Amino acid sequence: MTEILTQLLNGIVVGMTLALLAVGLSIIFGMLKVVNFAHGAFYMMGAYVAFLAFRGTGSFWIGLLAGTICISLIGMGVELFCVRPLYGKGEILPLLLTFGLSMIFTELILVIFGPLGNVINKPAILSGSVDIGFIIYPKYRLFLILFTITLTVILWLFITKTRLGLLIRAGIQDTIMARALGVRVKPLFTLVFGIGAALAAVAGIMSGAIQGIEPYMGMKVLIPAFVVVTVGGLGSFRGSIIVGLIIGEAKCISILIWPPMSDVIMFVFMALVLLLKPEGLFKTT
Repeated sequence: MTEILTQLLNGIVVGMTLALLAVGLSIIFGMLKVVNFAHGAFYMMGAYVAFLAFRGTGSFWIGLLAGTICISLIGMGVELFCVRPLYGKGEILPLLLTFGLSMIFTELILVIFGPLGNVINKPAILSGSVDIGFIIYPKYRLFLILFTITLTVILWLFITKTRLGLLIRAGIQDTIMARALGVRVKPLFTLVFGIGAALAAVAGIMSGAIQGIEPYMGMKVLIPAFVVVTVGGLGSFRGSIIVGLIIGEAKCISILIWPPMSDVIMFVFMALVLLLKPEGLFKTT
């Protein structure tokens, strides 16, 4: 029972990380109609920027802030100078561009840091474990769960309750109509790309303190993130969160049953859902 409860909590940790990645991918595709293959690179680079900031300051929190802001600015720069000239020229060109950028960013990290992994040290206050009544569980993982839930709620409130969030949702649902009504969608495109990149960076930093960081970490999470987005429904905020948690739990519970199944179960789940509902489980939100 202890192992099951531990894996259930681990599933929430994995699921929330996937959800953060998927939300960023989903809002970028929903508004820009761009399949962003550089998303995994943003995840990886956020962790490395945080590692550099931590090494210079000794503060995990400064690393988290620096990684998030830096990658958000890089994401906005990518949209402004690289992706924007390709709007209206088909979906394949932005896809190829972001795939190429992902390769470039990964190779740059390899050149600078080498192929060996590094570690982002957890804050001292979050080291060790805590007794939560039914099991003893690492403090940092509990913090990660609470932090990602809080961040998700804040993002949901921003998208659903603010005027800027309303404009973003309008752009996701019908970009042409939003432009016809006088909404300046190009600055919104840049902002959305930056938000998506920032979410990827946060996910990379938070998970990097558990698993360590290495140059190919972004490629390893990109496919699961695309699975979450596809199953949840392209452009669906709610779908990304719910399906991220479902896949996270499925992966962790399947490790107890038969470890090799954990790498396959999300694809089986995706195939079953898409056979029954090709548009995904949830509508664009």
